[in-house]
Amino acid sequence: MHIEERIVSAPGKAILHGEHAVVHGKVALAVSLNLRTYLRLKPSPTGKVSLNLPNINTFLSWDVTSLQSLLPDHADDLKNAKELDMDLVARLRGFIGVTDGMADTSTMAVLAFLYIYLNVFAESRLLPSLTVSVWSELPTGAGLGSSAAFSVCLASALLSARGGITSPVVEPEPTARWSEEEMELINAWAFLGEKIIHGNPSGVDNAVGTWGGILRYHAGKITPLSRVPMLRILLTNTKVPRSTKVLVAGVKDKINKFPSIMTPVLESIDAVSCTCERTLMEMTGEPTPEHYSVLEELIDINQHHLNVIGVGHSSLDTLCRVTLERGLHSKLTGAGGGGCGITLLRPDTDCSVIQNAIQELKDCGYDCWETSIGAPGVQQHSLSTVKDDVLKVLNSY
Repeated sequence: MHIEERIVSAPGKAILHGEHAVVHGKVALAVSLNLRTYLRLKPSPTGKVSLNLPNINTFLSWDVTSLQSLLPDHADDLKNAKELDMDLVARLRGFIGVTDGMADTSTMAVLAFLYIYLNVFAESRLLPSLTVSVWSELPTGAGLGSSAAFSVCLASALLSARGGITSPVVEPEPTARWSEEEMELINAWAFLGEKIIHGNPSGVDNAVGTWGGILRYHAGKITPLSRVPMLRILLTNTKVPRSTKVLVAGVKDKINKFPSIMTPVLESIDAVSCTCERTLMEMTGEPTPEHYSVLEELIDINQHHLNVIGVGHSSLDTLCRVTLERGLHSKLTGAGGGGCGITLLRPDTDCSVIQNAIQELKDCGYDCWETSIGAPGVQQHSLSTVKDDVLKVLNSY
């Protein structure tokens, strides 16, 4: 089997509006973050399969022959990636020596890689020798879709290497994307990777990683919004750890305890999501300062809602205070209770204002990036156009 070298990337994700309310049947807007995960796949003459994940200090390789015995007895049609093969998952756990209780980031990433690799090449019964190296601009475990971006990159690179999808011609363009049908296939395989890593994911993160842009999520249905604007933001990680499970349970308790108070709050969060969606659709023509004013007000309103339902945190209050002192508007994104927040930047926001805000947030002990939301989804890159710092890391393996 002839394998060609390729580099692919996929974006992270943030929730713009609707976190927590989405669990109770309300609309959420998920957006792609222009902080990307890059994967380089290249053929190897060594007879080994190597996986390099420098972000999480994981470097492993296996003899192709030792993996051959793990191949599933019957190969599923590549286009039918719907359910996990739990027998194979159990065999892989045994192969890498994982006890049931172990679920650290490195273990789950390795399981997802081996599962997709073995299944994608199962039909040919010939496992290729290759090296896969991944570098991400996203922090892990911060609720920013790093595992989904990883799964989307794996799915696109391995399916493309196998011939299950085309390898889009990149030159002379810097990047290329797949057809809609092929994106559906990438998304389906990435969702299996997410199931291995997270157990019972919603499918939103891998959909954002695949299609990019802004997605509307409501009662299990995912709808990409067309032609939405890219918006500049600051993304801040307070680095305060939190348990999503505990926060979700806390919201549920509050709703049960005060239904007549909390139900209208959830309805209001839903209305914020829908108003934001309408505003973004209007902005596809000519964005005006008024549009940005509406987006800023919605951010403030929703942040107050999230405090009311009990998922705020003093670290997030600090983020809102520091940015508001400079006329910028912020809210938490994701589970809350610490974690990350986003700050909207207008096109004309002065550079010095942004730099001063970033510096003060860093002085608080937070990590802070200036990036954008609404970035493109999974894409293949020409070597010459990958950022130097990313290429430097990928070239070292």
